[in-house]
Amino acid sequence: MINTQKKILVIKLGALGDFVQAASPFNAIRLHHSAERITLLTSPDFMALANSSPWFDHVKIDHKPNALQIKKWLSLRKWMRSSGFTRVYDLQTSDRSNFYHKMMKPLNKLNPKPDWSGNARDCSHPHNNIHRDLMHTIERQTEQLNLAGIYNIPPADLSWINADISKFGLQNTFVLLVPGGAAHRPAKRWPGEYYQQLIRYFASKKIQVALIGGKEEISLLNELATTDPICISLAGTTDLLDLFSLARNSLVVIGNDTGPMHVAAVSGCKTIVLYSSESDPALCAQRGDDVTIFRENNLFDVNPTQIIKHLSQTLGCNQT
Repeated sequence: MINTQKKILVIKLGALGDFVQAASPFNAIRLHHSAERITLLTSPDFMALANSSPWFDHVKIDHKPNALQIKKWLSLRKWMRSSGFTRVYDLQTSDRSNFYHKMMKPLNKLNPKPDWSGNARDCSHPHNNIHRDLMHTIERQTEQLNLAGIYNIPPADLSWINADISKFGLQNTFVLLVPGGAAHRPAKRWPGEYYQQLIRYFASKKIQVALIGGKEEISLLNELATTDPICISLAGTTDLLDLFSLARNSLVVIGNDTGPMHVAAVSGCKTIVLYSSESDPALCAQRGDDVTIFRENNLFDVNPTQIIKHLSQTLGCNQT
């Protein structure tokens, strides 16, 4: 029997914040194409999360070959052309993914070029708003899907994520701090001594602090963890599914404008994000049920007492 099931390709390569903010579009595409086979083309970092989700039938890893890796390019092109996709939703809309549109030349009349939603030149369903680069990611992707015929875009349901966080040995009441971020953008990092003041504040309330970060931030977080015995570093020990469950069960998550803060925001927990002039919340702010943003041109001007006052007002903890 010939398989007549249509095949859909979704392209989303990263980074973490962008991937998290695509959760609602992922869900919308799944609802719209409920009877069709959906493949996600993504980066290795997101494979486990994508495979665990209800959004995709298959996940394909894109190793992002460079210009000299001709064999890898040919392999990727062969896969894209021979997979029989009828529609592609390019949620990456980058120079790389636009080049993938060029590679989708049909093999023969039985494999026509698929419909393509994105901003690639001459694609069938272009997001042709000249102001798209001035839109917040959420609104930009919503408009892109609307132009492709998807109008039902409900908030992402992430209740299916239920990682076992007992392995971290945390107290019943804990907070998460995210002191790191891209090493090449130090202006996006709140000073370490300010995080130390928050750690001491929570310690005075007998509230455990867990520090979140990648393996490259182990040294930074281990040093901060020495501020008080109640504070621990989880640097390099958590995966994406862990982060969602940790955030969902935390009292509050406080951190710099970096990927894990997007995880916290969509998890529904109280989230406080610290912004400098290095990034614009109008374009990339974390979105969620309880997100507060503190922003100054220089992060040194966001005083810890501001954060502590806000916490005392919203969490019911008295200041010390």
